[in-house]
Amino acid sequence: METKNLKLLVVGSSNTDMVIQTGRLPRPGETVLGGAFFMNAGGKGANQAVAAARLGGRVSLICKTGSDLFGRQAQQLFRDEGIDTSCVFTDEYHPSGVALIMVDEQAENCIAVASGANARLTPADLSAIASVIRQADLVLMQLEIPTETVAYVAQTAFDAGKKVILNPAPAQALPETLLRQLYLITPNETEAEQLSGIPVVDLPSAEKAARAIAAQGVPNVVVTLGEKGALIYSGGQVETTPACPVKAVDTTAAGDVFNGALAVALAEKRDLSAAVHFASRAAAISVTRCGAQASAPYRREVDAF
Repeated sequence: METKNLKLLVVGSSNTDMVIQTGRLPRPGETVLGGAFFMNAGGKGANQAVAAARLGGRVSLICKTGSDLFGRQAQQLFRDEGIDTSCVFTDEYHPSGVALIMVDEQAENCIAVASGANARLTPADLSAIASVIRQADLVLMQLEIPTETVAYVAQTAFDAGKKVILNPAPAQALPETLLRQLYLITPNETEAEQLSGIPVVDLPSAEKAARAIAAQGVPNVVVTLGEKGALIYSGGQVETTPACPVKAVDTTAAGDVFNGALAVALAEKRDLSAAVHFASRAAAISVTRCGAQASAPYRREVDAF
């Protein structure tokens, strides 16, 4: 399906991921000798932008990097992926974001992030480029930048009649004012519990959590459930989508690939169910590969999967 005229705006973070593969994740105070070490371009905003671009979206990215080697490399990688970087800011005083990641033999991971310049992306920065937000067809955000910046973008897009998708990661409480300005929210189990107060342990509890989140003002909720698939709540109706069976190697950016793919599919005017199926296929491919942005599939791969 042709997507070259779509305007997808991703607002979020850019990090450099430093990854160690281990037999198992260490307990507190424990040192585990690991195997391979590698560095990848990452950050939820950047990951989702790259995923959407590879799947055919015409993507613009708003983020902030440091004036350092990591920042320069990230911006060049965005350009190489065909992403519009005219609204990528450079911070002269704070370093680029960095994430330290451990991945075990079961493809489970733990991540610690030093936000750096990501934490300095402010509403004041965006007020100068508000027209970019208003001109987008669809806006996709996460929570690795300040909440007040997310709220500013959501308000600006909402006032312009644009659809806003929020991937509420990492988990945190959100004001109902922000939730009411969203078209769609895509929490995982942990994030759904944070937003609803309902522990998500199975499909029935995921449905309860989705209904509670929708009651706060979000018309569409997709709860991602890892190997159990996804639950869709929209218009009072519930649907579940199974995960695609694959051998997982690294789940680091699976959620980001899912969200980038979901945005592309919705921008192509697919209904929410079809969009989630498309996103699930893209995410399934991504977990069979190591790395964050490196794991994002291309459109031809998802269409053939």
